[in-house]
Amino acid sequence: MKVLVIGGGAREHALCRSLSQDPSVTELHCAPGNAGIAQVATVHPVDQLDGARVAELAATLGADLVVVGPEAPLVAGVGDAVRAAGIPVFGPSGAAAQLEGSKAFAKDVMAGAGVPTARSYVCTTAEEAAEALDAFGAPYVVKDDGLAAGKGVVVTSDRAEALAHAASCERVVIEEYLDGPEVSLFAITDGTTVLPLQPAQDFKRALDGDEGPNTGGMGAYSPLPWAPAGLVQEVLDTVLQPTVDELRRRGTEFSGLLYAGLALTSRGTRVIEFNARFGDPETQVVLARLRTPLAGVLFASATGTLDQLEPLRWDEGAAVTVVVASEGYPAAPRTGDPIEGLAEAEADGTAYVLHAGTKADQDGRVLSAGGRVLSVTATGTDLAEARDRAYAALDRISLKGGQHRTDIALKAATA
Repeated sequence: MKVLVIGGGAREHALCRSLSQDPSVTELHCAPGNAGIAQVATVHPVDQLDGARVAELAATLGADLVVVGPEAPLVAGVGDAVRAAGIPVFGPSGAAAQLEGSKAFAKDVMAGAGVPTARSYVCTTAEEAAEALDAFGAPYVVKDDGLAAGKGVVVTSDRAEALAHAASCERVVIEEYLDGPEVSLFAITDGTTVLPLQPAQDFKRALDGDEGPNTGGMGAYSPLPWAPAGLVQEVLDTVLQPTVDELRRRGTEFSGLLYAGLALTSRGTRVIEFNARFGDPETQVVLARLRTPLAGVLFASATGTLDQLEPLRWDEGAAVTVVVASEGYPAAPRTGDPIEGLAEAEADGTAYVLHAGTKADQDGRVLSAGGRVLSVTATGTDLAEARDRAYAALDRISLKGGQHRTDIALKAATA
């Protein structure tokens, strides 16, 4: 199988790493890729938002499968352009990707499907936003209706800050605050069959102790030893399958990766948000534990044959990933600095480094090229061992001004 992956972050590096280890994959390509992906796939400098160019590249390569990683190309309809060229795509249509592209659309789908979620108001004026904030009270949850690369949500007890965020967006969804721990659950679907993966937890705040601004994610771990028994089946029955069924009923069939961000509240499990693609950095730990070869699973989603797959096989151990971010992230990330110690971090074979915002210079040095730069990932027999290995590997890496959290999976590993 010849596979083309679209994207250039740590999620795509994780996907490419797993695909490169799949014996059924004879050629692996990525556009645009990054310095780390270039070590396992042939990279191509194509604009990932240009559906015609992506479809042209896929056809030229003779790709049997195109895997669209990030949300922006999905919402832009890149998958539709590739499908129109007769090539199977892992990822939803532009219309179905509105499940992530519009918070208001997602709320409407959840209402139609009877999916448990927070009560909310869609607001387009300052007056509407003020009324919604006062209706729910603090802490305030204000979400940009459109795509914001994981940083469009403000959760605050400061009413002025909440109003300011609402004013900065064309349209916002203001909703009640959901208490309780958060869980990320991915599911692969072909529009009918829904195949849940293993749950993970990510860390959105920039600083230890869940302090600081929201980010795209500073680390993740899997499994969740504290999660209630039967959680995956409950979410499949009450959230994932009803959502896929509702979208099919509307004539907007959803195939690809359906991500449910969940809160385990005192009143039961509630959906915080949906995404239409693998989440970053949770993908890094979920794929680290997946033992079933990945290409066949993604191809089954793209071709409507998920019901014919054997049950997925999982490593019984644990995985932890820690994100190394550049100085100034998330507000004003510094780029262009050399990264050293990458080979040393992987030398003992207990951890590996997935590249997010990196590029290679003319001399072959790896430089920082984004806010989140690396995901240092390790597995172990349990969370404590995986965590120790990830941080030991991270200690061998140097990046001027680089920052990371020191408490990823700490509470779960020591409980």
